[in-house]
Amino acid sequence: MADQYAGQYAGGQQYYQQGQDPRQQYNNASPYPQQPQNPVGATYGQPGIAPANSQQFPGQDGGVNGLAGQMANMGVGQPHARRKKERHAYHDISSSANAPPPAAANFQANAQFLQPGQSQQQGQPGPSPGLSTAPMLNAGDRLRMGEEAVTTQGKVDPEQLPSVARSRDLQTLQYQKEVYPTMEKHLPPAAATPFVAYDQGNSAPKFARLTVNNIPASAEAMNSTALPLGLILQPLAPLQEGEHPIPVLDFGEAGPPRCRRCRTYINPFMTFKSGGNKLVCNMCSFANDVPPEYYAPTDVSGIRVDRMQRPELMLGTVEFTVPKEYWSKEPVGLRYLFLIDTSQEAINRGLLAATCQGILNALYGPDPDEEEEEEESDEPRPTRIPVGSKVGIVTFDKDIHFYNLSPGLTTAQMMVMPDLEDPFVALATGLFVDPIESKSVIVSILRALPNMFTLIRNPEPALLPALNAALAALTATGGKIICSLSSLPTWGPGRLHLRDDGKGRDTDHEKKLFTTEHPGFKKTASAMVTAGIGVDFFIAAPGGGYMDIATIGHLARLTGGEIFFYPNFMAPRDSFKYTSELEHAITREIGFQALMKVRCSNGLQVAAYHGGFLQHSFGADLEIGSIDADKALAVIFSYDGKLDSKLDAHFQTALLYTSASGQRRVRCINIVAGVNDSATDTMQTVDQDAVVSILAKEAASKISEKSLKDIRANLTEKTIDILAAYRKNFSGSHPPGQLVLPEHLKEFSMYMLGLIKSRAFKGGMEPTDRRVHSARLLRSAGVNETSLYLYPRIYPIHNLNPEDCFADATTGQLVVPQTLRASYARIEEGGAYLVDNGQFVLLWLHAQVSPNLLEDLFGPGFDSLQAFDPQINQIPVLETHLNAQVRNLLAYVSTPSCRGSKSGLSIQLARQGLDGSEFEFARLLVEDRNNEAQSYVDWLVHVHRAIQMELSGQRKKEVAAAEGESVVQQLTGLRAPYWN
Repeated sequence: MADQYAGQYAGGQQYYQQGQDPRQQYNNASPYPQQPQNPVGATYGQPGIAPANSQQFPGQDGGVNGLAGQMANMGVGQPHARRKKERHAYHDISSSANAPPPAAANFQANAQFLQPGQSQQQGQPGPSPGLSTAPMLNAGDRLRMGEEAVTTQGKVDPEQLPSVARSRDLQTLQYQKEVYPTMEKHLPPAAATPFVAYDQGNSAPKFARLTVNNIPASAEAMNSTALPLGLILQPLAPLQEGEHPIPVLDFGEAGPPRCRRCRTYINPFMTFKSGGNKLVCNMCSFANDVPPEYYAPTDVSGIRVDRMQRPELMLGTVEFTVPKEYWSKEPVGLRYLFLIDTSQEAINRGLLAATCQGILNALYGPDPDEEEEEEESDEPRPTRIPVGSKVGIVTFDKDIHFYNLSPGLTTAQMMVMPDLEDPFVALATGLFVDPIESKSVIVSILRALPNMFTLIRNPEPALLPALNAALAALTATGGKIICSLSSLPTWGPGRLHLRDDGKGRDTDHEKKLFTTEHPGFKKTASAMVTAGIGVDFFIAAPGGGYMDIATIGHLARLTGGEIFFYPNFMAPRDSFKYTSELEHAITREIGFQALMKVRCSNGLQVAAYHGGFLQHSFGADLEIGSIDADKALAVIFSYDGKLDSKLDAHFQTALLYTSASGQRRVRCINIVAGVNDSATDTMQTVDQDAVVSILAKEAASKISEKSLKDIRANLTEKTIDILAAYRKNFSGSHPPGQLVLPEHLKEFSMYMLGLIKSRAFKGGMEPTDRRVHSARLLRSAGVNETSLYLYPRIYPIHNLNPEDCFADATTGQLVVPQTLRASYARIEEGGAYLVDNGQFVLLWLHAQVSPNLLEDLFGPGFDSLQAFDPQINQIPVLETHLNAQVRNLLAYVSTPSCRGSKSGLSIQLARQGLDGSEFEFARLLVEDRNNEAQSYVDWLVHVHRAIQMELSGQRKKEVAAAEGESVVQQLTGLRAPYWN
């Protein structure tokens, strides 16, 4: 039966590569069957049980098979009418509802800019996408059209509640067929939705997202919404396949043109007057003299005749190379220093072997010997890190070992540095080498390290002296430290001790454990930022023991690095995830020696920053040791005057950094937003994901200052304030028993409940290390990673349609299955589910799961849950239909546009009644009553009650906060429906 069943699914064993556009992977020549017939037994669920949430969405009738074709289908290229506001640089951010139907255009010429010798008709602002929209509506009617009213009297039907899963699925379908034009769409796609952005002068949402895209002119109007005015920045966010690379522009020794008054860089919203001799700043309105070398005449309408040849006047995100006056030191290629723990615990648990393998994979791929077979080639195969980068290796236990990796050596030379009080660099040359020239030496030492220290086995690592030695090695150039650690560093200067004895958890005294008072680690962290050094830690806790991440991770937080934390690391189970994430940390885009400045229009000012950086004084530039593609920062703005509603609000972020290839650059990210006198239009352009991310970063930054109880109460209060402000000031008439949710904040309550239930803030007992790690993750994560962390994706794989996870026959795009709401009520008997929260992927298997499904997914012999090795971490490659579907789904969720820095290809097995990881599965069902907090239904009822009290004038925030906390306390100890 099983063989016959599996044979009906035989279809191939290839799946698309990570990093490719998931919408463009398959064409009509796909190795998988296209739209196969539904074979017998295609649904693995129990007979007679309909799949949960089984509503089908409309088929995909568009696609992106080449960006030019997509643009033509959308009608990109219809010129916009010039705006009446003269200083908007001819970028139209108003509604195009009355525009005529757009015509097809040649996008390729527009995107690549005109070449010398090509001409353009003067007086035209250049092609810009135009989309037809619905007829114009009254602002109040348009605002209320999307309201969602939820009845909270009597028994609440969960089906009526807004669904994060449904919203994500609809957005995914939409942006599989559409490209996101950055000027015409006033709302960015939902977080964790892959999309291709077309830069029209406003930066793409993957780089910057405003909480509101139409800003009230006054502070009073903004306060009436109770929303934060902020910006989420992810300056080096990875591009989606199909998007054009960020152009790098060289203006020579003069540097890029800037405003002489406010120092804003040239951007698409600056205008020219006096025949092109004056450059008017869009931030401060100062009229600058145009440098002679940058002069070009303007036409009769005031547009530069060479505008289409100037990327800095056309695109919202560009990079400029900068002259020596912007240098803090001579720029060189990135120096990677691998600081490897060789203590006894690292050897026993397999961490040392996994670290060496991860470095080899990052530098040379999974088969480092492959190049030796191609020695006859004129050009050797490059490494996976940028050209110009160099690598060095240092190991440590109670001593520090440097390695001479010079290419002339047959094997690496080890130099031992036992002076821990005043560590120094024991090598004059050979510490940092080109990974191509010294490949044989690097490969041999990394393969030998796991066995070199088996007879020594010093149990206590000296971490701070090793970090100080690394600082000494990188002070002259800056660079990146990748450090592994397997046990609490209790040797030498900077030794740490067990601060968390478990007695002060979930009390006011616990906040002392969330920060560090160690002067040595603080001094080293500040010195590293000044030197332009960033640190990533890969920490594997032995047996779930205490590692003092608050102290060790202080270096990662301050220098712009990251903590990869593996509680209870076990090599057979976690090694694949560990090596994959180590490989990603090394190969992702990295900048170092970074300075950041955010500028905004007159009437606004920067009030606060949140993220990983060092700021010596308020108003000073942010200093960042290193910044990578996965890091984000939050900027909070306040009013210092009043905005002009006849003009737009502008924001520019300038990131000055050294690229991994050794080039000093500044990346400029430009954002524009409309301005209105009242806040009605503001509620129509709220970016829910940016609001949630801002609030999460604010809360995470307070974890060492306020008690967790106060933080949870504040999050509850903020939720109530925002929804009550909408009901009070902007909503139409509704019965008192209905909770009215704004159109663009429908899922806001669920995300805030997920934030309260996160490990950083949840009530009850939680290891200090895990709290600190969660809080620092929220503080530095991008919008995509934050959204998934607060509300996971759940894919049922037992009832996949035959065409799911394969190429659509007409579009060639991946057919992504629907996700389920995170509630045990949606779990079917006999089901199998992939649960992805952006940090790990769980494969949960019901106790009565079909043996046929198990054999189709894992192969013959896996016909029961007891047959599995609990340490399994990958889906094998089999010639079955289901196996190919699941592998394709894992490849899809592991693409950079779907997650952050954590691996999505490794799985963790959670068998019902067998594995401890199913406790984690129950915790991820955030719509249920768990994590010491209410269920989604109870939470909305509580919020609605507080809103009613606010509207009647009976609410006192302190009382409401206490009431909300008492409800949480009453639910302590109650078990989720999953366990009943």
